[in-house]
Amino acid sequence: MGESDERLWSVAAWRDTPFFTDAERAALALTEATTRIADNSAGVADDSWDKAAAHFADEELAALVTAIASVNAWNRINVAARLSAGNFH
Repeated sequence: MGESDERLWSVAAWRDTPFFTDAERAALALTEATTRIADNSAGVADDSWDKAAAHFADEELAALVTAIASVNAWNRINVAARLSAGNFH
């Protein structure tokens, strides 16, 4: 869909690669903070939220949080149902 191999291969190492914009890095940080809620009992740190809010309007933030929550929900359903990614045809 137009993404370079380097960007796709580097998502897991987004902090350490030059392939992402500041806005993308803020979205990835928010995604990580929202997904890894066990890492911070207080929830998403203000720093993560503030960096995302600096790049995205309220409506965009709402859409981003909804997308993060949706993917997390499906991942948890797959874990609970013992489904593996890539098994659907």
